[in-house]
Amino acid sequence: MKHPEETGGPAAAPTAIVAQSLAGQREAAAERRARYPFRFPTDRRQLGGKFTVKENSRRLLRFFYFERRLMHALGSWTLSIPDYEVKLETGRHIFYHADAARLLRERLTEQEMRPHAVDAHRDPEIDRFIDEMLSAHSPAELLVGVHQVVGRAIATTYRHHIDDTDQVTDVPTIRCLRRILTDYEPMLEWADAAVEAYVAGGEDEAKLSTWRWHVSRLLASIGGIAGADARAEAPKPLRIDEKPYERGTVPRRDARFDTFKHTGDYETADSEKRYDKDSYEAIRLRFIRTQRDEVDAIEAFGTFVWDIRFKDFNAEYDLARITWDEARHTEIGHRAMLASGYDPYELRNRLTSSTCRGPMDPAFAMAEINLFGEVGVLKTINDLIDTAASRNDELLRHISDYIRADERTHVRKGTRILEIMTKLDAKALELRTRELFTECLVSLGAIKKDIDMQTLSREEIEHLIGE
Repeated sequence: MKHPEETGGPAAAPTAIVAQSLAGQREAAAERRARYPFRFPTDRRQLGGKFTVKENSRRLLRFFYFERRLMHALGSWTLSIPDYEVKLETGRHIFYHADAARLLRERLTEQEMRPHAVDAHRDPEIDRFIDEMLSAHSPAELLVGVHQVVGRAIATTYRHHIDDTDQVTDVPTIRCLRRILTDYEPMLEWADAAVEAYVAGGEDEAKLSTWRWHVSRLLASIGGIAGADARAEAPKPLRIDEKPYERGTVPRRDARFDTFKHTGDYETADSEKRYDKDSYEAIRLRFIRTQRDEVDAIEAFGTFVWDIRFKDFNAEYDLARITWDEARHTEIGHRAMLASGYDPYELRNRLTSSTCRGPMDPAFAMAEINLFGEVGVLKTINDLIDTAASRNDELLRHISDYIRADERTHVRKGTRILEIMTKLDAKALELRTRELFTECLVSLGAIKKDIDMQTLSREEIEHLIGE
C-alpha cells in the first residue's frame, strides 16, 4: 500500500482498530509472565518515526553523495597541503569519508536501490558547493570548510536523523550512522585543534571567520546536508564564478623539510655517505627513509581519487583505502626515524616521484607507483625481513612485516584500478609509463640527457624513483 505523499492524495484520518482478545487469553498470558523467573532489561524503544522508506532513502542518498564528494575533495588537495601533520591526517580522512559512503551505499541497497543507481546519482548543487569549498586560499581555509562547516553539519544531521527515524523499524540506519560518527568525533576534534594551530602560527582569524560564514551560507542555500532546511540566499560573489576550481599539480612541503627532486638517490642528495652503499646499515636507513617519504604516495593516491571520480565507486574506495595505508606508512617511517635516533627533519625529503606524477595523466602515474614502485618493494622486502631477523633488528623486522602485507594488497587492488583508468594493454601501458618517466627524470636532472639514450627499463626506474 502506498503512502499518501507517494500518491499525491490527501492523508486519510487514521483508523482505530480495537483489539479483540479471546476469552481467558490475556489472563493466561499474565499468569505465564508472573511465573517466568528472569527480569531482563526493558527495551524502551517505541514504534514511530518521521520518515517513510522513500524519505529515508532520499536523505541517505544525499548523505552518500556528500561523503563521496568529500572523499574526492580531500584527495584533490593532497598535493597542495604543505604541512606534514595536515597532509598525513588528510590521508586518513579521505578513507573515513570513503568508508562512510560505503556504509550508506550498502544501506541504500537494502532500501530497494540498486548499487548502479546509487553510484549514478549526481547533484549539481552539491557539486557547485564542493567546488567553491575547494577554492580555499589556504589549507587552513580548507579545514574550515571541510570540517568546521560541512563535517560539523553532517555530524549534527546524522544525530538528528538517529533521533527522528523509527527506533525499531530503522535500526540498520541508526547503526550505520552511529558507526560513521565514531570516525567523525576524533576527525572534527583534530580539525578544531589544527585550525587553532594555524591561527596561533599567524593565519588571519578574521579571514578564516569570513570564509566560514561564506561556506555556511552557501550550504544553507542548498537546504543543508539533508536538503530539507529552509533555503537561504546564496552568498555573492562565489570564487568559482571568477575562476573554476582546478586541483594543484605541484607537491608542497612545509619549512621544516629539506627537499630534493634532482635525484632519487639519497646518498647523491645528501652529498656525503653515512654508510657503505651495500651495507645492511645503508639499506636499513634507505628503507626507513623511503617509508617516511611515502608522504608522496598520499599525494599520488589521493589525487587519483579525484582524477577518476565517478568512474567506479569500488575503485575510488580502494584508492581511498590505499591512501589511508600510505598515511600510516609515512607515520611508520617518521616514528622509525625517531626510534633510530634521528630527528626526522634532518633527513632530506625526496620530491622526485610527486614532481613527475603531479601533472601526469592518472593512468600513467598510477602505473608508475603500482607496477614499478610497489612491485619493486616486494622484490626486495623478503630478504630485508630475513636479514633484519637474523640481526635481531626487531624494529625493522616489525615494521617491514606489516608494510609487506600492505604492499601485496596494493599491488592486487592496483591491477583492477588500472583497468578502470585505461584501456591500454599491460605492455603498452608499461612502455608509455617508462617513456614519460624517462622524460621527467631528464627534465629534473636526475639523469643526463644523451642523444643515444634509450627509454629507461623497469628496473632502472625502480632504482631511480626508489619507492
